[in-house]
Formats: sequence, C-alpha cells, structure tokens
Amino acid sequence: MVRNADETRRKILAAATEEFARHGIAGARVDRITTTAGVNNALLYRYFGSKTDLFDTVYSRLVVEIVTAVPMDPTDLPGYAGRLHDYYEARPEVVRFAAWRELERPHHEVPDAVLKAQEEKAALIAQAQKDGLVTSRLPAEELRDLLVLLSLGGLPLNPAMDAAVDRKRRRATIVAAAAAVLNA
Repeated sequence: MVRNADETRRKILAAATEEFARHGIAGARVDRITTTAGVNNALLYRYFGSKTDLFDTVYSRLVVEIVTAVPMDPTDLPGYAGRLHDYYEARPEVVRFAAWRELERPHHEVPDAVLKAQEEKAALIAQAQKDGLVTSRLPAEELRDLLVLLSLGGLPLNPAMDAAVDRKRRRATIVAAAAAVLNA
C-alpha cells in the first residue's frame, strides 16, 4: 500500500488539533493522535519531529487559518471584533488550543507565523491611525490585543458563561464595546 505523505500529514494535524485542544501539550498522547489519524507513531515523528514541534505546527496553522477566515478591516474594527467572536464561537477548540499554549508554554518563543500575523494586523491599524481613520490614543499593538480580548467575551473559557446567555446580545455588546474604545 502506497501512502500519500500530504494526506498522512493532514490526518495527523487534524487529530493533533483535537487532542491538543482537549488535553494540552502535557496531557496529549502521541498514541491517541496516531490512532485517530490511522498512522503509526514513527510517521508522526518523521513528519513533525516531536510532540512539541507538532503542537507549534498546529498552533501556527490555526493562526494562519484565523487570519484568512477573519481578515482585519482597519476601517471597521468593531465589526472585526464581532467577526472574530463569531469565528471563535464556531471553533471553540481554537480558543482552548490557544489557552493551553498560554498555560503550558508562556515563556517559549512564539512561532514565526503567529508573529507575522500579529505584526501585519498592527501595521494595518497603525496605517489607519496615520490616515486618521482610527484613534491614535492607543498604540496599534495594544488596540489589536484589546480587540482580540473583547472578541473572546462569553466564550468557553469564561466561567460565568452559561447556556442561558443571549448570544446575539453578547455579540452586539462586543461590537459596541469595541466601538466605544475607538470613540472614547
């Protein structure tokens, strides 16, 4: 039987995304990843090097996916916060994955793809500030980070969140809060 390397990598990445989102790096098991992917452990190590390298690969891919799925429009930053919230609500495993990274690897180097995405977003905001389209009272990097934090409101990591929350109202509040920050 001839294996397709790209398909094997895809299966490993899909299984690893779910495993890391559920269990973090320390709790994730290579055996569970490879069993779910239908491959042997040797292939995981051949393609990704180590469990930590695999985690970083998945994390980088998720960030690139978010940037592609939710492009930032610096002329509509409140809308961006709302769309980012929608994305996170539809993909809660992404939020869990990022939380595990912050919990288990807070002092490790951030993957290049993540740094690049953050720099590009800050540059878009900085240009909009320079053009007078966005307030310059806050540094572009801080404004970017604040929008991301607002977008996470009411998501699975919020212990006060329960099933009774009006999700449409929550989203509208996030968009309004982002607008208030920009107009304050």
